[in-house]
Amino acid sequence: MSKISFSKKSDEGFYSTVKKRVDDYFSSRNMSKKANLFMVLKSVFFLGGALTCYLLIITGQFNYSLNAMWGVTLLLGAFSAFIGFNVSHDAIHGSYSSNSFINNFLSYSFCFIGANPYMWSITHNIVHHTFTNIPGHDEDIDVAKGLVRLSPIEPRTPIIKYQHYYAFLLYGFAAISWVFRKDFKKFFQKQIGNYDNTNHPKNEAFKLFFFKGLYYFLTIVLPLYLLPITWYQFLIGYITMQLLKGFIIGLVFQLAHVVEGTEFPEPDENGSVEDSWAVHQMKTTANFATKSWLASFLCGGLNFQVEHHLFPKICHIHYPALNKIVRNTAFEFGVPYLENETFILALQSHYRVLKHFAQND
Repeated sequence: MSKISFSKKSDEGFYSTVKKRVDDYFSSRNMSKKANLFMVLKSVFFLGGALTCYLLIITGQFNYSLNAMWGVTLLLGAFSAFIGFNVSHDAIHGSYSSNSFINNFLSYSFCFIGANPYMWSITHNIVHHTFTNIPGHDEDIDVAKGLVRLSPIEPRTPIIKYQHYYAFLLYGFAAISWVFRKDFKKFFQKQIGNYDNTNHPKNEAFKLFFFKGLYYFLTIVLPLYLLPITWYQFLIGYITMQLLKGFIIGLVFQLAHVVEGTEFPEPDENGSVEDSWAVHQMKTTANFATKSWLASFLCGGLNFQVEHHLFPKICHIHYPALNKIVRNTAFEFGVPYLENETFILALQSHYRVLKHFAQND
């Protein structure tokens, strides 16, 4: 596989200018690019909310009502997704704190929602953030092969023509796959896109199996042992919790890259991409609902995906303030700035792209 390289000709000073303006924003205010007090309070809210839901379930506080227990289980699934967005994501990027110990410590919050922070740092931080929307290289558009087609080079199987009807339901299985399959598969996969995935530190293999085992014990073994429920009642609660978590995670990431206007560039025979890395990010990434306080609070700034892809080392709590800087600089340099004003508009746009890829090459 050819090594992917990006051009420098199409940038013409865009990235250096927007970087300087963002740096000036922080320095002029004597402000850290990392977490502030509100970010810490957000983290406490989501981590505390998930822990509270889990303890309420595991201590049998809802034994009197299976419906109530199921409701709190679904709430735990939602809180788990929001932990991933608001705490784990920043920590693994190293954007939560300037202290690497704090970032590393908080990255383990990912283990307690069933995922592996080390493999995420490879598949997301390195592969996705470098090769965004490049078919065959970006793992985030490689979803349920043969069932969902999210790039123009993917083959169209007979069922694909209906994907705009069922794809949203399939996104729900993202968490189940992640918990039981994806991390193991990716860990032992020799190549992930353009990335050589053969040399892992030995302790990462131990941590993968140890924390997966711990998650299975806390979410499967312990509830079955402590709670007065049947195995099928447990299964209903467990699967629906994972489905809700997966649906939230899968949908938010798709609304940032697989909507109308985003491109899916293919390298030439030498592995060269037409644009510079920064312009490539601008052409393959879209924001949504940036004026919604609720979307920003719940999505951990992932609705400001453009700002995140340009500045992944800056804590997401600052993205609303950087939005105007990046937007104005993009317009000044004639660089695309893609955005859907609301969540619903982004959802509709994603549906239309699914339909397009279902019916067209």
